[in-house]
Amino acid sequence: MSGTQATPLQLTQSENPCFKSSKSVSSTNGSINCISGRDHESCHVPNPIIDYSMLISNDCLKRSQAINDLNQACLNYGFFAVTNHGIPDSLIGSVMNWLSKFFNQSDEEKRRYDTNDPTDRIRFRWGGRTQRELLHMRAHPTFHWPTEPADSVVLTEYCERMREMGMQLLRGISKSLGLEECYIENKMKLESGYNVFGPNYYPALSQSSDDKNQIGQFPHRDPGLLVLLAQNVGGGLQIEHQKKWLNADFPPSSIFVIVADHIEILTNGKYKSLLHRVALNSEVERMSLPFFFGPSLDVTVKPEPEFVDDHNPPSYRQMTYKAYLESNDHHVIEARANLNQIRL
Repeated sequence: MSGTQATPLQLTQSENPCFKSSKSVSSTNGSINCISGRDHESCHVPNPIIDYSMLISNDCLKRSQAINDLNQACLNYGFFAVTNHGIPDSLIGSVMNWLSKFFNQSDEEKRRYDTNDPTDRIRFRWGGRTQRELLHMRAHPTFHWPTEPADSVVLTEYCERMREMGMQLLRGISKSLGLEECYIENKMKLESGYNVFGPNYYPALSQSSDDKNQIGQFPHRDPGLLVLLAQNVGGGLQIEHQKKWLNADFPPSSIFVIVADHIEILTNGKYKSLLHRVALNSEVERMSLPFFFGPSLDVTVKPEPEFVDDHNPPSYRQMTYKAYLESNDHHVIEARANLNQIRL
């Protein structure tokens, strides 16, 4: 087991395709569509897009536009896609290749990391009802990864890039809330923030099940502040919007960002944590690369005074981030959401 201190990197701009609609639904107006079916009406929802190059620009007008876009995305949707972020496709591809080698190891090799011990910084899970395999690696304050396969330096670089992006997005979100740029950064002690890199592997259904409508991950919300996600195929991720499930199909060059529980708690419900799930594709294997961006473990997260008044009393109990992550059946740190348990 190895570890290294993560440090922010200066990102460079690159051109990336925008978040687009599901392949299964035709779309010519830049929108994502509801899943077809008896229980879902047809609808069109504008794609929330954040141009990262504008967010970090020295041009005040461009940055102001990106901050306004962040506000609208967080307020109305709870998700957005980031374009022009400067993370090379080649780096994402190298991470995918490393993970493919890991998940294709023998069960014996992978199960070395199958544990509920909270002191273990690398943990592997597999099977169950969803046929999913996942590998959780603590990415910050220090980064820990499996010793095999070799050449894991690409994981370090990827996580450093994602952490830098998360910091910049949270600075923009602070500004979008009318607060100082470093408000969330300081309140959540992000210098020692608890970040987890948690790749998922979903086999093609033809390899694992005869059920062609299998859910790879059941509806859930995530703990932390943001989840930054890349994946190897378009489709699979589904999001709930206005009580309808939407297909979120986006190319690997875009990074999909999900608003998580502790943004909702901090803002007293102004920005909502996103309910989402994964539907398996019957033709191809799916790998996703979620990066969970959280507060420091010792931070007590609560509705902040800026979001509480006589008409908006606190909606959530205060709790340290560590206690929140441990509020599960095993009483160990898990990346599970428990938002309903702390509602007032």
